[in-house]
Formats: sequence, structure tokens, C-alpha cells
Amino acid sequence: MNIPKLVCKNLLRRKGRFIFTLLGITIGMASFVALLSLGGNMRGEVTKQAGALGANLIITPKNWCAYDQISILTGESLPESLQYDVLDKVSAIDGITAVPYLTQKTAVQNNPVLVTGILPGEMKDFKGWELKEGDYFVSPDERAAVIGSSIANQFDLGLNDVLTIRGGRFPVKAILQATGSNDDASVYLPVSVVQEIYDVEGYISYIAAKVDDITRLDSYIAAVVDVANVAVTSDRQLLSSVLAILGAVNTTLQLIAGVALIAAAFGIVNTMMTATYERRREIGILRAIGAKSSAIFNIFLLESGLYGLLGGVTGVAAGFVVSVFAAPLIAQSDFTALLKGAAPTASLDASIVLRAILFSIVISIASGLYPAWKAAKLTPVEAISHYE
Repeated sequence: MNIPKLVCKNLLRRKGRFIFTLLGITIGMASFVALLSLGGNMRGEVTKQAGALGANLIITPKNWCAYDQISILTGESLPESLQYDVLDKVSAIDGITAVPYLTQKTAVQNNPVLVTGILPGEMKDFKGWELKEGDYFVSPDERAAVIGSSIANQFDLGLNDVLTIRGGRFPVKAILQATGSNDDASVYLPVSVVQEIYDVEGYISYIAAKVDDITRLDSYIAAVVDVANVAVTSDRQLLSSVLAILGAVNTTLQLIAGVALIAAAFGIVNTMMTATYERRREIGILRAIGAKSSAIFNIFLLESGLYGLLGGVTGVAAGFVVSVFAAPLIAQSDFTALLKGAAPTASLDASIVLRAILFSIVISIASGLYPAWKAAKLTPVEAISHYE
């Protein structure tokens, strides 16, 4: 008895039922894989953006919520909530180098764009920026703009093109070298200029700081809190908080995808139970010619496992295709704007592929256990006496 040949023949005996059962597991696995792929990509982007921030400490107002902290990594506009003198107090602490951020919104060619007020010289040293072309600011209050590479590419901007911001005209003086972070997606002006044109004199959004001795991070945090009524978060704490929120969202979405997998599993149970009923005479003949109960059990279990293997492979392929098309749409939401620092792509490594296919096979085999047991338990007389 050629079991593999018999299994393949049985699967294709009812082609319509085979296709629809396979589609059930494929759709369930595709949704699961798509979410795993996108989730892995977003976690990678969050980690990259945190590294690109280049800060050991983030100093914010005490009343900021978790969403505001996320916006620091996503490069979103934030309210002007800190008084500028906080920067002076923090910078006066020995061993701390601090730079301010004042983030606002403007429009370029009717598209929203982030405007970031900075201290030009200090920020260039803090970030290690390099210029792709042009000349950097020559004074801390120069009325000109330096733009990120993504802004230049998106709006086809070059040197000496003029940006109109809140009625003011600002020539593009330089374009930054691409960093692969949110730095590429902003227009930079001196902080004093942004304060003036947005009428927020004396205020900034938040402060990023580096410390000389990372082993004394707790003492630096205590020193900042002592001199100013602010909240201080380390880069690790900020990253951990954002990843925790992202992980909770990911888990919820995967549970939703799990419902589709459960539905697909019941589809396999139904298919295999129907096959058990339809093939009772065949089972009886196999038992009569000497096939053991274990052989019948293995035949049905192999059939359900093959559904899982085929459904897993097609589900992985379909899930990756879905994630490629879904990533740009998801990146447009406020929460997942963290993908905008780089081209939104789907990531699918070998471990995800193997886990997904194995998971599909395990679910399918588990779904086929009861039908296989029912088929194996039929006696030769009981099975062969069945008439359609």
C-alpha cells in the first residue's frame, strides 16, 4: 500500500472541497504572517529611530503622556511646553550636553511638513550631521533653512529654492546627507526664528541630552529634576515604553488573526469528518486486506497535515504580499508614523517563515486528530457494510 500516493489521491478526489479548505487555512495564515511581518518591521524602525535620536536623556514637561513620548520617536509635531530657561539650567549641570527641539507644522506644496527649531551649531555637533550639498547656518539666528534629504527628494527642492513658512520666506541653504531616520523628514530653522514666526517666544518642545558617564545616569537624572520641574526619561526607558505599547497592539492584532486560524481549523475538521463518512467502504476494504488501524490513522493525519503544509506555504507568500501593500497605508496613521523615517517595507525573515509553516502544520494535524481516530476505530465489517 503506497500511503503517500493514496493521501494525494484522496486530497484531490473532491477538488472544490480541497481548494476551499486550503483557502481557509491560507487566509488565516496570511493574516497572521502579515501582522508578524509588519510588527517586526515596526519594532525595527522604533529601535532605529531611538538610536538616531542620539540622546541618553529626554527632558519633557511633567504633564506629557505616553503618546507625546512616542511622538518624539515618530518625528511628529509637539506642543511648545518647556520654558527656554530649562535648557540653560540643564546645560549648566557638569557632564551634560543638551540641545533643544521646537517642533511645529507647516505645508510645502499643500503637504504637511515638520519644522524643527534648533541651535544650529550645537545640533550639528550633537547629531554628527553631514551635508549633501550647500553651506550650513553661519549664525544662530540666520533666516534660512536646512532641509532633510527626504524633504528635498519629495518636493524636488534644491539650493536657493524658497520655502514660505508663516508668511516668511526662507531660502534653502543646505541639504543634509541621508541618515535613514526622521532627521531626513524635517525642515530646520534656528530656534529663535521658529519662536518668532510661530509666536512662542521663550518656549521649546523638549530637550535631548547626552551624558559624559553613562554609568552615572541615575545621578544625572536626579540632578536635572533638582534644577527644574520636569520629567526625565532615559533613552532605554523611552524605547521600552514605546515597544511595550507596540507589543500590546501587535498581540491584539495577532489574536484577531488567530480567530481566522481557528475558523480554518474547524474547516479542516469538517472536511476530514466528511471524508471519513464518504470513504467508509474504502476504509473497510483496506482493513480487510490487512491494513492496521494505525495505518488508517496515519493516512487521515497525513492528509490534514498536508493541508497545513500547503496552506502554510501559500499563506506565508500571500501574507508577505499583503504586508508589502499594507505597510504604506499603516504608516499613514499617527501611531505608526514611526515608519516614515525610512521607506515603509515589510520584513520577513527565515524564522518567521519556518514558525508560520510549522504553526500551520501543527494546527492542521491537531484538527485532524479526531477524524483520524474516528476512521481508525472503524471495524472492517462495520466499514465495508456501509452503502452510499
